[in-house]
Amino acid sequence: MLHPMHPKANFPPYGRDFVTHNPTGRFCNGKLATDFTAEFLGFTSYPPAYFSQEAKGTNILNGVNFASAASGYYDRTAQLYRAVTLTQQLSYYTEWQSKVVSLVGKAKANAIFLGGIHLISAGSSDFIQNYYINPMLNKAYSPDQFSDILLQSYYTLVQDLYALGVRRIGVTTLPPTGCLPAAITLFGSGSNQCVSRLNQDAVSFNNKLNSTSQNLKSKLPGLKLVVFDIYNPLLELIAKPIDNGFFESRRACCGTGTIETSFLCNERSVGTCSNATQYVFWDGFHPSESANEKLAQSLLEQGFDLIS
Repeated sequence: MLHPMHPKANFPPYGRDFVTHNPTGRFCNGKLATDFTAEFLGFTSYPPAYFSQEAKGTNILNGVNFASAASGYYDRTAQLYRAVTLTQQLSYYTEWQSKVVSLVGKAKANAIFLGGIHLISAGSSDFIQNYYINPMLNKAYSPDQFSDILLQSYYTLVQDLYALGVRRIGVTTLPPTGCLPAAITLFGSGSNQCVSRLNQDAVSFNNKLNSTSQNLKSKLPGLKLVVFDIYNPLLELIAKPIDNGFFESRRACCGTGTIETSFLCNERSVGTCSNATQYVFWDGFHPSESANEKLAQSLLEQGFDLIS
């Protein structure tokens, strides 16, 4: 039986424009929107990946990153790509909490959990890398029904985090999935335009994400929960690249710019652009560092409640 490879970004040209000019595991030529947001808030370092060498000793007190490429709200998406499931990420999070308690004691640890900002970003892989290409899912569920399954997982995750003492949570919406270069290639029927069906599904999911989040806030006293809209800011960059300082928003920088991501985006990819700052997308799925910086400015404005 064939198993898809676990998507990774720990090799060039990923990371080529990062501060170290080395690949970091980020699916980008440089910083992510969350990196920029952390910078804007005054943080001087980025949370290390939980299993990295940097996530040792007192370093973990400033936060860690449990993200896994191709994971999602739906655990089977992660299993399909040998990624770390959301369920497993939560168990690593509780393990991290125990380490923090042993380092600083229960009272100080609880203050860290209470005051820390927790960011959740998922859903795109569930749709693009599972639902739309998996007849076992798309024949069994309508996009609306699949959204409900994902949002049930989100609802449970927030409740679980709340029970662990977490009170500040940010969650990102789906991007305009129909405008990702890889989605146009896979589902655009030869056109060069955004796939409206996919964008409609994303808007519908995002509306439900907002109402589910309102529901959680009303049920869980003291919870600060902010839904970060990345759909509209990214759509703005895609629809009006020139106005926003970009040259290209249909093709990505890496390779042919139509499909490449992870292992297909590598040092031998023919056609990779020399100046990624002109491109909205770095690879077939992910925005460039320049686009991420613009998105982060929007996220910062939206996230004021989380830091106040």
